Amino acid sequence: MERVPNVTRADALAALRNPLAFIAERWTPTPRTVRRAALAALVMSVVIVVTGGAVRLTGSGLGCPTWPKCTADSLTATSEMGFHGAIEFGNRMLTYVLCAAVGWAIIAARSEKPARRGLTRLGWVQFWIVMSNAILGGIVVLVGLNPYTVAAHFVATSALIAVATVMWQRTREGDGTPRPLVGKAVQQLVWFLVAASVLLILVGTVVTGAGPHAGDSSEVERMPLDWETVTKVHAVLAWIVVSLTFALWFVLKAVDAPKAPLARTRDLFLILLAQGVLGYVQYFTDLPEILVGLHMLGSALVWIAVVRVLLSLRQRPETAAEVPGPTSEAALTRA
Repeated sequence: MERVPNVTRADALAALRNPLAFIAERWTPTPRTVRRAALAALVMSVVIVVTGGAVRLTGSGLGCPTWPKCTADSLTATSEMGFHGAIEFGNRMLTYVLCAAVGWAIIAARSEKPARRGLTRLGWVQFWIVMSNAILGGIVVLVGLNPYTVAAHFVATSALIAVATVMWQRTREGDGTPRPLVGKAVQQLVWFLVAASVLLILVGTVVTGAGPHAGDSSEVERMPLDWETVTKVHAVLAWIVVSLTFALWFVLKAVDAPKAPLARTRDLFLILLAQGVLGYVQYFTDLPEILVGLHMLGSALVWIAVVRVLLSLRQRPETAAEVPGPTSEAALTRA
């Protein structure tokens, strides 16, 4: 039987002082493990969008009427609260799963050798977005599902998805100086595409805030806007994003761009088409909950695809690990 190594008092103190450094000294994950950890964080950030949509679409937004407890007397949902309490409390519990996924990504990035500080920072940015969004989610409940706070809650989740996508991409490339794969004109076109996509997401939150799915069966405040007018503006913006994507694909073909930008642009175009069809179907069928939920999933996938298009415009090569030679060691001694 293999003997378990003794944990000294010094080890215990080191683990308490800096647990991340303690783990990093004793574990070196493979690049595949780091990629999987980053992907898990990204997947959970999308899952939390879908489950948050389920809370709203089932009218369970106030299933737990207070925060951070579920009720004034109970930390968890009770049987008397029924289906809505279970849905809302379940979504709150998934936040802990999201935290665990982000935590795993941070630990894996911190433990990789050689150290990649930029990757670790991206993990910590996700952590703080999750923490701030959890507080914002509590505010949403405490103010009775005010549509402006609900919109801010979704925008923060979109920011989380963007950072998680960047981290996942960074695990698949090196830390060398970025080398552009396309010219400045193409880069500017992509930034127009990103700006239009951000505007599309923001107007989408207004559609939600003015629309019929308020998140609870009680009388919930809505944004004082004509819902159909805002929906049409949203549709126009969607067509602008589709047009910019098609134009980008055409330009990339014309300049004989590398495969990566072309493939990412093609993926975005296909996702946009599916999302557009779904959007029109839900509009003309009086917004059935299942289609609205799928549209929210599609929104997250579109945003991921847009960020991937942006990241595909450059290449980051591997960098050789710095090994101190005799000259550098002498310099360090003198310092």
